[in-house]
Amino acid sequence: MTSATPPAQTVRFGLFELDVRAGELRKRGVKIPLQGLPVQILTILLENPGHVVTRDELRTRLWPADTFVDFDHSLHNAIARLREALGENANSPRFVETLPRRGYRFIGPLDTPIVPQSIAPEVKRYGQFQRVLLPAVLVLFAAVAAFVALNAGGIRSKLFGKSVSAHIDSIAVLPLKSLSDDREQDYFADGMTEALITDLGKVRALRVISRTSVMRYKDTKKSLPEIARELQVDALVEGTVARSGDRLRITANLIQAAPEKHIWAETYERNLSDIIALQNDVARTITQQIQVQLTPEEHVSLSASHPIDPEAYKLYIKGRYFWVKRNRESFDRAMSYFQQAIDRDPTYAAPYSGLADCYVLFGSSFDVGGQAPNEVQPKAKEAALKALELDNSLADAHNSFAYVKLTYDWDWTGAEAEFKRSLALNPGYAHGHHWYAHLLLSSGRQAEALSESNRALELDPVSPIINLHLGWHYLYTKQYDRALEQLAKTLELDPDYALAHWYRGLAFEQMKMYPEALREMGKAKDLLPRNLAVQCDIGHVYAVSGDKDNAEKVIARLKRESAHRYVNAYELALIYIGLGKNGQAFQSLEQSFREHSDMLVYLKVDPRLDSIRSDSRFADLMRRVGVPN
Repeated sequence: MTSATPPAQTVRFGLFELDVRAGELRKRGVKIPLQGLPVQILTILLENPGHVVTRDELRTRLWPADTFVDFDHSLHNAIARLREALGENANSPRFVETLPRRGYRFIGPLDTPIVPQSIAPEVKRYGQFQRVLLPAVLVLFAAVAAFVALNAGGIRSKLFGKSVSAHIDSIAVLPLKSLSDDREQDYFADGMTEALITDLGKVRALRVISRTSVMRYKDTKKSLPEIARELQVDALVEGTVARSGDRLRITANLIQAAPEKHIWAETYERNLSDIIALQNDVARTITQQIQVQLTPEEHVSLSASHPIDPEAYKLYIKGRYFWVKRNRESFDRAMSYFQQAIDRDPTYAAPYSGLADCYVLFGSSFDVGGQAPNEVQPKAKEAALKALELDNSLADAHNSFAYVKLTYDWDWTGAEAEFKRSLALNPGYAHGHHWYAHLLLSSGRQAEALSESNRALELDPVSPIINLHLGWHYLYTKQYDRALEQLAKTLELDPDYALAHWYRGLAFEQMKMYPEALREMGKAKDLLPRNLAVQCDIGHVYAVSGDKDNAEKVIARLKRESAHRYVNAYELALIYIGLGKNGQAFQSLEQSFREHSDMLVYLKVDPRLDSIRSDSRFADLMRRVGVPN
């Protein structure tokens, strides 16, 4: 690089000035929101005006040899943001010239504030008159400042131009790209994406799209504006993750969607043990760049950090990677990684929360299921309580604890308090709104439930489970046409989504369209061959449609299965209700009560129970489960 005298503290060129010491670029005295790498590059170019600064020289100055970075990507983005700030483009540069495959050169005129020695006498003569002139100048300056501040006649806009500040209240974090050649490391980049989403989701004034929806855009060829339109957000975050041993580097870029505009970019490098602080730094800086006002609690939440054992963190991230796949095999792997993380560091709260989430869904009839609730829900409760003992700020742990309190303890008041606590900690947690809607609907609070369901959908618009949940809401509020419509939208996202076919079958059944119901439930059974609950519901359709022989065959088969597998007694009760065998139905409901079936919380709203609601035994069961009046 050409040797040159370092620039003065403030360097002026055209309408711009760079405060080198503060790292601030200003235009006509107004600070431009530019920092980090673009400012560093501008400083280097200004040190060598008129001379080519090669790409290798920039790499040497900006990235020490022992660091790792996607150099081409970072340099390209930084130059693009610098040009945008200077109001120029590469084809007709006024300040920064690109020399293809070589480097860059500053070509603009320079004017520093250093006073040349030849005009010193003028300065001296000015000093003789300053006692007379200064008071008048100050008065004039004050008047002009007030006039401009009031923007009288639009003068401020005419003099300085309108301040450009994007109105951003919704954002999506696109899947961060792993720079590792090892494809097995993808889980780590995905985990970092989820962590950043979680941190930004804590800001109530910002709508942040959930992980499930953004992961659909991994390796997509769609343009950023197209993605933003589909997710209905104002801005996008994209970036890269590189890990070498226990060192981690994240490069993040913030892009306004319409019109497309680079707002900010920065690179962060930390030890893996400081990962929480790094994640908080990125999230906090993004909120500053889009001028979101944080509450005092949000400031604290995005400032809190503590060191983490790097190996335990990697195991936890790997567990979450498999947890979101949401099937029995992936859950088994997730639980193994969570347990390994706990064994590595028993004081690390997050893996306990991961275990709680697994156990909750193992005991759910309509999800992974397959295990008796009275066997797995106490484990979920224990894990959630341990997580909260170690870190009471984990929104997902409060959410899992709330779900257990609702479906296992039947503590409706305590469950609602925990759901609200979870959403206070992370207002952007889509599954928090989703599960809270379960409590509201099962309580009969339909309008509130619909509000929470729609909020979950706003946060996770292309998630199959969240779209399905809205269809489930319409099903249990007896809006069957709307349920079918919403479930059809869900199948557009995933034509092989078994639960959507299953729920469509339930809607068709209530509409007495039994062939259609059996067709849809048959598809679900093919997709979930080991799920006994869907087989029970097929038996119920046989029963209510008058096909008693097939209904009895389903009961006999399920009783044989119960000798070595868990069969939800609530589902068996539904077949008996369809056959008009109420005595046996209530025997099965009593067994489901002893097992703490999660389905009992829906006694008030499940339309398949309508024929037994007038029975005194049903009212007694409602009372014991504690369903609110």
